[in-house]
Amino acid sequence: MENNAAKTTAMNSDKYIETAPNVKLYVKDYGEGKPVILIHGWPLSNEMWEYQVATLIENNFRVIVYDRRGFGKSSQPYHGYDYDTLTDDLSAIIDQLNLTDITLVGFSMGGGEVVRYLSRHQAKGVSKIVLVSSVSPFRLKTANNPNGKSEEESNETAEVIQNDRIGFLDGFGKTFFGQSLLNSVLSTPLLEYYRMLCSFASPRATLECAKSFVTTDFREEMKKITLPTLIIHGDNDKIVPMEISSTVSSQLIPKNKFIVYVDAPHGLFYTHRLRLNEDLVAFLNS
Repeated sequence: MENNAAKTTAMNSDKYIETAPNVKLYVKDYGEGKPVILIHGWPLSNEMWEYQVATLIENNFRVIVYDRRGFGKSSQPYHGYDYDTLTDDLSAIIDQLNLTDITLVGFSMGGGEVVRYLSRHQAKGVSKIVLVSSVSPFRLKTANNPNGKSEEESNETAEVIQNDRIGFLDGFGKTFFGQSLLNSVLSTPLLEYYRMLCSFASPRATLECAKSFVTTDFREEMKKITLPTLIIHGDNDKIVPMEISSTVSSQLIPKNKFIVYVDAPHGLFYTHRLRLNEDLVAFLNS
């Protein structure tokens, strides 16, 4: 009984977990019940899940959020921003918190971590997955992926980030949330808050993770996913267009439910937060 309770009851605290030599990740662990791990997008941090955490706890789930290495309050090593290393970090968190029967929820870049964790760590401890606005299955333009993002475009983006990272984040945030002169979705202070969260990421991690989520091909891994899967994407996503990401993912994963949010931008965790919360809770309880 004691061991079972340890798997379902959180410490209800924030802490640092060492996942590799000289690498500590900032982790929040709240609530009681089946564990849900929320993996943030690029170049944000765990705070992006503010509008989901309370709802999940109130619906009797244990919620774990953390800052990816290089982001938020976590360590900022110079190396280790490939998906293998990032999912090894996730595995270390799962092992050290003694978690089982987990639902992994990955947003944008975090969706790639979900997929790679399943293949690299044999889905250890995981029973369900959710991909929200995910970068998977493959973003780079190649001969067999003609609709992807060209290497030239990626290099241009990297150059802009290197020249003026904060200026890039300012424009990126508006596109991220579908903000325009005619469509004011977020208040100016809230947009500035999200820009601030992104600015805390190390410049090195910002660039290296961008390379990883553009160049990593998850297609073969996704064909082998056997867990119940929920896929959510907005059809007005200008950051990760649905047609070359989640639409394809839904065709690769054998057992999935694909929900399209009409007119939703990339950052639907805020713009469509109430619907997202309802869909997450329904899937978790199914």
